[in-house]
Amino acid sequence: MNITLKIWRQANPEDAGAMHEYQVHNVSEDSSFLEMLDILNEELFEAGEEPIAFDSDCREGICGQCGVVINGVAHGPEVTTTCQLHMRSFNDGDTITIEPWRATAFPIIQDLVVNRSALDRIIQAGGYISVNTGAAPDAHATPVPKQNADRAFEAAACIGCGACVAACPNASAMLFTSAKVTHLNLLPQGQPENLMRVKNMLNQHDAEGFGTCTNIGECAAVCPKQIPLDVISTLNRQLGKAVLKGV
Repeated sequence: MNITLKIWRQANPEDAGAMHEYQVHNVSEDSSFLEMLDILNEELFEAGEEPIAFDSDCREGICGQCGVVINGVAHGPEVTTTCQLHMRSFNDGDTITIEPWRATAFPIIQDLVVNRSALDRIIQAGGYISVNTGAAPDAHATPVPKQNADRAFEAAACIGCGACVAACPNASAMLFTSAKVTHLNLLPQGQPENLMRVKNMLNQHDAEGFGTCTNIGECAAVCPKQIPLDVISTLNRQLGKAVLKGV
């Protein structure tokens, strides 16, 4: 495959940044999207040019480190992580536009790399439980209804990649925050702080500069782990309880 890439280049957070065009030839359709960027970077390095900075780690769709906007869609045309996207999703001769996540709460560090530590601070604001564990409990000492367990595991699948923020017109992180709240609050261990957790995490969400949720649904549409949109309803119900109880 021969493709044209239009990539956002930005040397540092203070740089204005601009789109740059590159040609990549003889790319295998079996290559992953990030492998294609590796090929381009090798060519740039050999030419004495600065390679393109982008995030990646496990390249197995688990860690959530990768993530760019491809042709206007977070993670690209397939509902998966960027590292699991393959070039067979494109056609020979295509022009592909690649940009970083765009959000006030995700300042650009360099090129396609953004600072997503705001998500970490949301978790730190309430993503914990306070229990005296003592000795290891019996496996079935605390029964958990299967419906709750399944729902908690579903929400816990969130890898914090930030695609929900990049896709949302308001740059909201409500899907991420709701997933964390849901998977902790549905389990017995998460009950002691459940209402305070919702309040603290939402306060941190707003303090980081994320936008408000208007239920457009773009977040769930691009989520590589298919976190359902209704986890936001779960958070809103918990928030309502917190307000009524004056937490």
